[in-house]
Amino acid sequence: MKSWCLILLFTCLVFSCSGSKNVINETKTSQKQTTSDTTNTTTKEVIKMTDSLYVPDSKEEIEIINEPLFKEGPSSKMFNHNEFDNILQKYVSEKGNVNYKSLKTNWSELGDYVAELSTNLPTDNWSKNQKLAYWINAYNAMTIDLILRHYPIESIKDIKNPWKQLHWKLGEKWYSLDEIEHQILRKMDEPRIHFAIVCASYSCPKLHNKAFTASDLDTQLADATKEFLSDTERNSVSENSLELSKIFQWFSKDFKQNGSLIDFLNQYSDIQISNKAKISFKDYNWDLNE
Repeated sequence: MKSWCLILLFTCLVFSCSGSKNVINETKTSQKQTTSDTTNTTTKEVIKMTDSLYVPDSKEEIEIINEPLFKEGPSSKMFNHNEFDNILQKYVSEKGNVNYKSLKTNWSELGDYVAELSTNLPTDNWSKNQKLAYWINAYNAMTIDLILRHYPIESIKDIKNPWKQLHWKLGEKWYSLDEIEHQILRKMDEPRIHFAIVCASYSCPKLHNKAFTASDLDTQLADATKEFLSDTERNSVSENSLELSKIFQWFSKDFKQNGSLIDFLNQYSDIQISNKAKISFKDYNWDLNE
């Protein structure tokens, strides 16, 4: 009888241990499955979050992603001119007229842009077009700033020595408009800059309401040159007679780098000009461009 009792007790112990082991294994499996499910859920959430960060839902978001404040260059970060572009579109008409009165009430916008220029001077790693776009935009922004310092006025010539004023510090150096134009821009051998930089006057090329950019610079300069030359209020062009803006007289050397003045003009004129065309120059109107 004792033997049967012992056998029965031993059998119960064996099944009890086996059941406990199965429970433990099932618990571990359940925990593992729960962890796996949690991991999968977390992964899905991360994927979903990543998608929302890098797959924009609108054109505006695409533009924000594609237009960072700084753009990577060969060995440095390249400055963009979006802030100046916004200012130009808000305060400059398609005809190039500037709403100085309204802009003066929001002068800080222009000041912020000039401050950005000051801390982001071109470096040796910048391309020629990047440097040209920087200095063209800087010149135009500073010209507007100069007018605002004296506004209301009727002409930039109401200001004493306007192009020699030293109001703008870029990096560690103070600059005048004269220095930017003659010591920097003109030495870059790009005569079309004369149709991009603006003297805030009626007879000068119009101030475009888009900032110049390195990526589109050649097109922008070509368009500005063609537009200025075809403007009958500033130039009169025919096959045998030219009545031109004095810009072509003042900076004649710049336009003769690869031939004659007429050779230059024929690149941008819809009319084929004769090499023997008679040339004269119009009077210059210094009235403010507003």
